[in-house]
Amino acid sequence: MIIQIIINIILSYLIGSISGSMVLGKIQGIDIRTMGSGNAGGTNAFRTVGPLFALGVVIIDILKGIISVLIISNLSFYISLDAKVMQYIPVLCGFAAVMGHVYPLYYNFKGGKGAGTLIGVLGVLYPLSIPYALSSWIIVLVLTGFVGLGTMIAGIVIVIISYLYYPNGLSSPFGMFSVIMAIFVVFTHRSNIVRMWRGKENQFKKIMLFKK
Repeated sequence: MIIQIIINIILSYLIGSISGSMVLGKIQGIDIRTMGSGNAGGTNAFRTVGPLFALGVVIIDILKGIISVLIISNLSFYISLDAKVMQYIPVLCGFAAVMGHVYPLYYNFKGGKGAGTLIGVLGVLYPLSIPYALSSWIIVLVLTGFVGLGTMIAGIVIVIISYLYYPNGLSSPFGMFSVIMAIFVVFTHRSNIVRMWRGKENQFKKIMLFKK
């Protein structure tokens, strides 16, 4: 049983390590990590290459989370697994996919910040949390212009929604996952926090309601 869980986690990590920006960049002959902020995620792709390229990146990154939770977590060499163990496997696979996205094996462990793949994971584990997270992200974005801040706030909102509405709240496997992921998202955006503090963070001013 433990071997099965380890295999599922490793496969999810390997899927997560496939970087959408690196795959599409390879086709176009560019390395997005040498451009803009140097991050391999969708936001930097949008800023440096353009919306169509960024859309492709985001779709690939979301699919990694979906595949890991929906397909890989259900791979089993056993006729039956303990029910308590089974409820943790999708969460562990989702976590592994996000870790693969941030620390990809194929690209010297230099990847994105986890948001795109996390959306795919949430879309399978708890799709009802997506509208709340998306709404909070949009509100923060139009008020401040900071994408990273919106992503961090969205992560916190998911924790709140898990506590209020998810069965067994934060004591459930998904509840614990939401807390860990919220903390991890803040960690991956630590450079954004520093830049915001110094007043050097990039803003999407075109979308802001109140411009200086």
